[in-house]
Amino acid sequence: MTAQYKEKESSGVSSVLVLGGGSAGLLAALALKCQLPHCSVKLIHSKEIGVIGVGEGTTAVFPQFLFKVLGISKERFYREAMPTWKQGIRFLWGERGDYFYDFGFQYDQQFPGMSKATGFYAEENCDDLSEVCAMMRAGKAFAAGPLNKPLIKGEYAFHIENEKLVRCLTNIAIEHGVVMEEDTLLHAQADENGIRSLHFQSGATHSADLYIDASGFRTELIGKALGVPFQSFAGSLFCDRAVIGGWVRQEEPLQAYTTAETMDAGWCWQIEHEHFINRGYVYGADFLSDEQAEAEFRKVNPRAGNTRVVKFRSGRMERSWEKNVVAIGNSSGFVEPLEATALAQIIFASRWLVEMLKQSQYRPGDAQRDQYNLFMGRAWDEIRDFLALHYKFNTLRDTPFWRHCQEHTSLGDFQAFFEKYQQIGPSPTLINTLPYQPNVYGIEGYLVHLLGMRVPHRAGHPATPQELAIWEKHRARHRLTASQALTCQQALDAIRRPHWRWD
Repeated sequence: MTAQYKEKESSGVSSVLVLGGGSAGLLAALALKCQLPHCSVKLIHSKEIGVIGVGEGTTAVFPQFLFKVLGISKERFYREAMPTWKQGIRFLWGERGDYFYDFGFQYDQQFPGMSKATGFYAEENCDDLSEVCAMMRAGKAFAAGPLNKPLIKGEYAFHIENEKLVRCLTNIAIEHGVVMEEDTLLHAQADENGIRSLHFQSGATHSADLYIDASGFRTELIGKALGVPFQSFAGSLFCDRAVIGGWVRQEEPLQAYTTAETMDAGWCWQIEHEHFINRGYVYGADFLSDEQAEAEFRKVNPRAGNTRVVKFRSGRMERSWEKNVVAIGNSSGFVEPLEATALAQIIFASRWLVEMLKQSQYRPGDAQRDQYNLFMGRAWDEIRDFLALHYKFNTLRDTPFWRHCQEHTSLGDFQAFFEKYQQIGPSPTLINTLPYQPNVYGIEGYLVHLLGMRVPHRAGHPATPQELAIWEKHRARHRLTASQALTCQQALDAIRRPHWRWD
């Protein structure tokens, strides 16, 4: 280590340069500037470089991060980003053919009066196990409160159009003091200590104490400049392309959920924007040509306009923090065009980066980098194995792609967990057998899909007549709430009235 670098390190991280202006770069820049206000944060982006640009879905982590951690006003965000709500996901999937996944608890709970957790009673019918899932099934978004106002609370997420989200985050970042510049990277100058400077098309040269690589698939800093290897997920995930399209909403009801629909060689998403329906078919090129995928996509979506094909690779970098570069977003890892998962990972990465800088008093060393890389690596690997579960046990269609998935999908670090499930069934105590603690999805995420797809186990529970009566009573209560709830459009109309006030 040179004397010059030692002196720079001893002074701590006081300047950060973010390369890339998509949602990854903007959220990382906002997290750093809002939580480490003493740091100067500069974001440099290029209009010459496009983005995937699919309709954005989020998880419940996203509104919590924006409103509670960063302190962004709800009024501002709803006005500028114009999101709709996402209460969960509807899966047209598995032997059952249809089930819902919300952001709360269906299976990681036990109804009063029942001797077992709910999963032991859901073999034949898993509908209406929570109020939110009952509302989604009924085409509703939120329960109705006083004066028939929507009760917008709990674990909800968003659907947001990419362009509106980026524009909103850009305005907020500038107001918080993030310096924004437009330029195109020519090359990075690196040495044994990391990045020394970045050289741009305009002739400008920039340097910082810490660099955030938000350059997406190009991995300009973490991959090209520093040479961190890429770990492929091809042994677990066989999709590598997506046909993307959509159409202007007509008479279709605006739903408060994302749809994941089984297709012949993969699956198709549907994201619900107020005035536009976004659809995308994720498929494996080894099983379907682009032309065949396009034809199947249009058969399911006859109203779709122009489409485009996006190629991708699933995997992650071996290390997300190398020397003085932290990769966030697609430069760190990518599984499939799952924007909700990607945004959650961006937030997870940004929050851990802030925490590591604080813990080290802004002088991060090998200990902080190693811990960060451990957490991020585990998170990406769990996402890989969680998605593998979706493919391994989906028996809805009998095609070469799905037979290949059932026979060859690796469950990775979660193989022992699934073997335990086969022994003891859908008990919430399974959380103690998950390989990572803490984990991304809790036990709820796994039970939703194991039970939704009717993955067999050897721990059946013969319910008594009394239990079945209590079981139905709880589900009927949820259906009653759903019948009186408001639709997504009714909730949007309510928050746009002049007298609406956020809590």
